[in-house]
Formats: sequence, C-alpha cells, structure tokens
Amino acid sequence: MKNAIVSVVGQDKVGIIAAVSALLSQYEVNILDIRQTVMEEYFTMMMQVDLSGMNTNLTAFKDALRALGEAQGLSIGVYDEGLFNAMHRV
Repeated sequence: MKNAIVSVVGQDKVGIIAAVSALLSQYEVNILDIRQTVMEEYFTMMMQVDLSGMNTNLTAFKDALRALGEAQGLSIGVYDEGLFNAMHRV
C-alpha cells in the first residue's frame, strides 16, 4: 500500500492535529492532503498520506495510531486509499 486514508474522530480539544502529525512524522509518513472540521463538539479529520517512506511495517503503524487514539480519546483508522475510494464511490 502506497497511499492511505487516516481518519480521526473524537471530542474536540487542543492538540489533536499536532499529536497525529507528530506520530506520522515519527514514522516518516508524509501528509498529502488534510481536511478537518469541528461539528458541534466533535472533531473530524481525514488525511491522505503517503506510506512509501514509512520506516516500519503497516501493523506497527496501525497499532501506534490505535494507541494514540486510545490515549487521546479518539477513534483513529487507517484505510488503503484504493479500498476507501471503492467503498465510497456512488
């Protein structure tokens, strides 16, 4: 998998983008596009990322994001870009 979609959803608070971006940087994952919004008190973010330079395997990366999500009270998912696009095609 070269590109992926990272989704982040949870209660809005200061530092969510910084925490997720710092983790991506730690694993040498490049952010290609980012969209975020706050709907009432809920923060939502979708990121298109490039995994080609990632310095670990996909399982370890997903586990790190899951752990960050648990620590921050967020739901964080990683999806293959092709599969994500196929699932959301009308």
